[in-house]
Amino acid sequence: MLRAAMAAAAVFALTVPAVAPAVARAADAQLAAAVAGDQRSAAHKARDGARNPVETLTFWGLKPNQTVIELSPGSGYWTEILAPYAKATGGTYVATAADLDNPSLSDAAKKGRAAFEARYADEAKFGKVRYANFGPTSGALGAPGSADMVITARNIHNWATQPAMLEKVLKDIHAVLKPGGVLAVEEHRSDPKPEDPKFATGYMSEATVIAAIEKAGFKLQAKSEVNANAKDTKDHPFGVWTLPPVRRTAAFGQPDDPNFDRTKYDAIGESDRMTLRFVKAAS
Repeated sequence: MLRAAMAAAAVFALTVPAVAPAVARAADAQLAAAVAGDQRSAAHKARDGARNPVETLTFWGLKPNQTVIELSPGSGYWTEILAPYAKATGGTYVATAADLDNPSLSDAAKKGRAAFEARYADEAKFGKVRYANFGPTSGALGAPGSADMVITARNIHNWATQPAMLEKVLKDIHAVLKPGGVLAVEEHRSDPKPEDPKFATGYMSEATVIAAIEKAGFKLQAKSEVNANAKDTKDHPFGVWTLPPVRRTAAFGQPDDPNFDRTKYDAIGESDRMTLRFVKAAS
């Protein structure tokens, strides 16, 4: 696994400018080691063929000694890579979590945050994972201009259903990034056609995502097709969640349908995704 990950990093490196080759090789080795490491769950490793972690993080510009904030990390697919990478390279990894300062926060959200923190509490494996409150009324993600990179993977469609929330999130990201800092985006990609303003399928067009982020003061620097999936027809009965890893068999809120045939959707694999790199303009 380590050899394969390093090979992927080497191939991908041919497509990006070479700067300080010795440092780059060391960074690639640390990233490959984090991807191959036994701190990662078998379930997450099984998704690497769809998520392409080395290639994706290399495209986004991950480097040693960076402060990286991940928004809404979910089950921790990226946490299991980014936290040990930060530990090994002198960086800092920050995950957003349920806003404990929100008096209306549900017990379920509190328990979810506690479970996530417990899962990544082993500093020998993950270093010191730091947390930032995140929600509709949360404060800053960190000190102004303190982060090198902010990552959001498969989240924007959720925030876009509430325009005020998306506007707040992008404003908070812009504030916490250093000038020249990177906003790294992965999102389910719809076909370029009129789309549901509620994004009920979980897919968004590249044009919609780019327009919203550039409106917030960022500049699109590059696109990658590393997470493209030409087999994704994007017309699934339960939206993107019909596909792996969710594999929904009924409408949201309804019990699973034991007679639903997943074969067709499992053969598609995970969704077709845009992978974008934005930068905060230097002042």
